[in-house]
Amino acid sequence: MVPYLVWIALFVIAPLILILYQSLTNNQGQFTLQNYVTYGTSWTYLKMTINSFWYALLITAVTLLISYPTAYFLSKTKRQQLWLLLIILPTWINLLLKAYAFIGLLSRSGTVNQFLTFIGVGPKQLLFTDFSFLLVASYIEIPFMILPIYNAIVQLDPALINASRDLGATNLQTFTKVVFPLTISGVKAGIQAVFIPSLSLFMITRLIGGNRVITLGTAIEEHFLTTMNWGMGSTIGVVLIVMMFIMMALTNDRKKKRQEVLPNEKSEG
Repeated sequence: MVPYLVWIALFVIAPLILILYQSLTNNQGQFTLQNYVTYGTSWTYLKMTINSFWYALLITAVTLLISYPTAYFLSKTKRQQLWLLLIILPTWINLLLKAYAFIGLLSRSGTVNQFLTFIGVGPKQLLFTDFSFLLVASYIEIPFMILPIYNAIVQLDPALINASRDLGATNLQTFTKVVFPLTISGVKAGIQAVFIPSLSLFMITRLIGGNRVITLGTAIEEHFLTTMNWGMGSTIGVVLIVMMFIMMALTNDRKKKRQEVLPNEKSEG
């Protein structure tokens, strides 16, 4: 346990304490709450917070709508390991390389606009739009949504589905009453894996969104690398951490209640 605890202390707890400390200081190193006052009273930061939450919610919704059917049909196909490998493969590629690949595809002289020109539609402004940002962000996050849902579906007992159909349930009723409720733990895990990183995106917002999409991640980058206001950047970081913990609490799979019921049943028996 010692190496694990040392790792947690140095690379998890210590950075969190450092961020919290810097958020409570000004540029002169003096203790102050002005950073939090500025954040709470500034419409600019409030708008960034709303934008971050909204775009993270959209990215999560898009990936969920695509990933659940994909994971379901994947669990029914042959050579599942091969398909899983193809899904995981893009995650091995550097994020910056994938962003530049999409720039080549969506730019005015890119492959997509060349095809649109060929069919007579003409070149369109695809890059530096909200659509392109959602497209690229969803593409990058999809594997992290598919895998936990797939694992939950694979672990589902087929006898439960057969029993539902034997009792006269339609395919839709079987899905809504049996399959989806029993795989909700995978959905929650996927939401955590997608929503939390989407809150702090900054590279894609610049390269693909063209700074039209302003999020808290972008603001943190600006404060740390441009304005050198580390106190305000750390304050935004603390806000992001709080939002992440709230999301984790809302999507937490509450299995402890089930574990508490079993000992009670044994004691009564």
